[in-house]
Amino acid sequence: MNALENNQLLDSKPHILVIDDDNRIRELVSRYLKDNDFIVITAQDAADARDTMQHFEFDALVVDVMMPGESGLEFTASLRQEQDIPVLLLTALGEVEDKVTGLEAGADDYLPKPFEPRELVARLKAILRRRMKKADSMQPFKVGRWHFDPALGELSDGEQQRQRLTDVEANLLRALASRAGQVMSREELAKICDVDAGERTIDVQVTRLRRKIEEDTKAPRYLQTVRGKGYLLRVEEL
Repeated sequence: MNALENNQLLDSKPHILVIDDDNRIRELVSRYLKDNDFIVITAQDAADARDTMQHFEFDALVVDVMMPGESGLEFTASLRQEQDIPVLLLTALGEVEDKVTGLEAGADDYLPKPFEPRELVARLKAILRRRMKKADSMQPFKVGRWHFDPALGELSDGEQQRQRLTDVEANLLRALASRAGQVMSREELAKICDVDAGERTIDVQVTRLRRKIEEDTKAPRYLQTVRGKGYLLRVEEL
């Protein structure tokens, strides 16, 4: 294999940044991901991660929640203001409310410690599949004052203002728009979006999406709840 072919092979592999202050966990996760064909770089805290991200591009981040200084939740929430790179949170806390807090911060998935390494790989692959999904057959549409281009996964007001969406939020919007005006159950949306169908996962993502598309989240006009059934989205053609 020549140098060009080798570089192309490396570029085709997912690039993952693992952020954890525990040296042992960081090394174990890194080694296992490398054994499963990921390219891995590690960082010991949020500051180290930010410095690393100035020099490298990543397909996804694995972030420990309980880090000294800036926590994984704080880092994820801050990151969401700047870019939509997928984030998988690792934590020793496994309660539903802790998971919801992680999703509200903008995480794409959540894995409690101790975890089975194979599950970490499976969840990362699921995140990357969601990122790779294309929506070429779906035409851009309008939700309130926002224009949404399914291929780009981004909201814009047709002028200067833009709203960043996470991969899960963009996939949720695509899923709802694919059957605009029709009720879709939480289980159905979770399956289409390839996310955990557990308690409140879709609800949290809907809440995050509403904050971005609705003027009044307490009285939503476009992304509506149908009690006992699920959600529906009202859109307009451009």
